[in-house]
Amino acid sequence: QVLGFEVDTVNSVQFSNHTGYAHWKGQVLNSDELHELYEGLKLNKVNRYDYVLTGFQGIILQSVISDLKLTKHSSHLEKLCDPVMGDKWNGEGSMYVPEDLLPVYRDKVVPVADIITPNQFEAELLTGRKIHTEKEALEVMDMLHAMGPETVVITSSDLQAPLGNDYLIALGSHRKTKADGTKMTQRIRVESPKVDAVFVGTGDLFAAMLLAWTHKHPNNLKVACEKTVSAMQHVLQRTIKSAKAQAGEGNKPNSAQLELRMVQSKKDIENPEIIVKATVL
Repeated sequence: QVLGFEVDTVNSVQFSNHTGYAHWKGQVLNSDELHELYEGLKLNKVNRYDYVLTGFQGIILQSVISDLKLTKHSSHLEKLCDPVMGDKWNGEGSMYVPEDLLPVYRDKVVPVADIITPNQFEAELLTGRKIHTEKEALEVMDMLHAMGPETVVITSSDLQAPLGNDYLIALGSHRKTKADGTKMTQRIRVESPKVDAVFVGTGDLFAAMLLAWTHKHPNNLKVACEKTVSAMQHVLQRTIKSAKAQAGEGNKPNSAQLELRMVQSKKDIENPEIIVKATVL
């Protein structure tokens, strides 16, 4: 919204707080409730969208997306799917959604997506292939392209960064079919400084900004990723600085203190100073 998009937000959950805290209370939207909300939009003929962005619990949106793709006004609907399924901790991957969601994401969600933003563990789950090197990561992204999406960004990985251990690697690949039928692929690597803290919501922020910047730079994944990752760095650095100040010297910041400083970072989101450069591979 800060980047100029009119957004109809459908909250898949209504929780007291995010699940990074010790406790949370609230409700999860089910399929019938989602359809009731969508029916209201449809009856008023305002279901005319250019983009759909889904993250956690994106599964329940599939039939709505199918309906949108059939509507005259949304025939060019683009979908960004963040296939939120799990992550790695201390080198070990684990899922934080039921395992039976994996085939649904792999066989139904990813094939209708235009852009996907898995982390390394999720990319491995979707393709059934482990990543140990950058070459293998590029091959996995090719497998993901073959499943449907034009743009694949592996948002984080445990690959060794050329700049050293204090940097985190993200990899992007954009494959476009030109008018003459030939395929053109742009691949990039982004190395961003690691921040020593556990944040919640960074994946959602990354996906939203990537969608906005790929809209503004449709054929330049390098620029879109540089703006997205640079804005992320501004938000994270502001957040950790504020969290440490609140926690006091020598104390570890808690979940409340590590809430992303989104409102305070409005200018950085709108017009990020490029502090992280992408390398074209």
